[in-house]
Amino acid sequence: MTYSIVDIETTGNGYKGSKITEISIFIFDGEKVIDEYTTLVNPEARIPAFITNLTGITDAMVRTAPKFYEIAKKVEALTKDTIFVAHNVNFDYNIIQAEFKSLGFDYKRKKLCTVRLSRKIIPGLNSYSLGAICDVEQIEIAARHRARGDAEATTILFKKLLQRDDRFIVNSFLHGKSREATLPPLLEKEVIDQLPQRHGVYYFKNAAKEVIYVGKANDIKQRVISHFYDKKKKELAMCLETADISFTETGSELLALLFESSEIKIKSPKYNRAQRRAGEAVGLFSYEDQQGIIHLAYNRLKLIPNPMTKYYNMATAKAHLESLCKEFELCPKYCHLQTNVSACFHYQIKECKGVCCEKELVESYNLRVKEAIKSVGLQAENLVLKEKGRTKKEMGFALIIDGIYQGFGYLDRDQEKQLTNPIDYLFFVQPQKDNRDVQRIITAYLRKQEEVLTVDHGKISL
Repeated sequence: MTYSIVDIETTGNGYKGSKITEISIFIFDGEKVIDEYTTLVNPEARIPAFITNLTGITDAMVRTAPKFYEIAKKVEALTKDTIFVAHNVNFDYNIIQAEFKSLGFDYKRKKLCTVRLSRKIIPGLNSYSLGAICDVEQIEIAARHRARGDAEATTILFKKLLQRDDRFIVNSFLHGKSREATLPPLLEKEVIDQLPQRHGVYYFKNAAKEVIYVGKANDIKQRVISHFYDKKKKELAMCLETADISFTETGSELLALLFESSEIKIKSPKYNRAQRRAGEAVGLFSYEDQQGIIHLAYNRLKLIPNPMTKYYNMATAKAHLESLCKEFELCPKYCHLQTNVSACFHYQIKECKGVCCEKELVESYNLRVKEAIKSVGLQAENLVLKEKGRTKKEMGFALIIDGIYQGFGYLDRDQEKQLTNPIDYLFFVQPQKDNRDVQRIITAYLRKQEEVLTVDHGKISL
């Protein structure tokens, strides 16, 4: 078996933007190096200062170096019929594969990762960076962060790993059905093996146990594995950082979506850009002042003890309040639509009956305010969205009271039979915050349910 042990230096602009500045390939037959190729590469792009400080490679050094298309045939021929080996193999392999793809060539090789092999064959190290392992194994790196120095050190390390591989770890990694070559370098295969194929939420964690990504899935294991085959820049960077994965089963897709949305807002993982902001809701409320006049107003939901209804921005709340004001001939001053006025402008144009300037009795005005409040209250619904639970004896549910999402929970099916109205479910709820994302999820769910009922009804009527 022949191996091509590879190291590259790049412009460091992430996977998608990275261009190779240096490449070194050692062809190794398992016992000795039988060929070697090292060259600087003109990336046709500027090298950032921090990369120059790390590697010592400057724009001047690569200006007259061959471009990748000029060495592509050499790289392809040299690595043909070999196992592609590197420290954090997916990094080097994916960038080289992208360079070939830009030339219209599909570059494919079997892969081995010396990080993953080291974790199996030399367990218990504090770090599995190349520098750290070489310190432990007393491997001298002639030029750290240069392609040839790192490739040579990786070759020596790989030889030591082969010599200690009494459990045939290398062969198991190369097995056709093994996922070892595609797993993130810091992640143990056992972590993937214990993932369920059920609805739920999963968490990618880095070496410091910090949650860096939260996702939802109908099949947790398959969804997690799909991340490892995704070539997008974000996915590749995220997988390189992933050292552990945990999960929470939810029983259904709806509850997974709701829980995922909540967890993203609470934990703010670095790789979840969507849904991180809560989009705090706005609520409509009423109160009576010292004159006995009932006011209508809106404010942030968390500042209102008993909102009549809610919105997801101030503009929508204001627009609705303006429509109520017009429909029920209310005073804009006492709807907080006109401030710092003794009498509202609407009285002058005969759209207010004059409660603001003592031209209308408070009792008469309040009757119309109560009618407006009643019309709003009719829009608020109490709903229990019943779903499958995490076991056959359990049911899950999401709860909406007065149009406001309260959270979700689980019940034994025997318990559920004893509950007679939505308020009873509050005792079993895991409280969650209502927000725009939650409403989007619930609205889509209800729309889908209506479509199903419409289809069912159509079948019955036939």
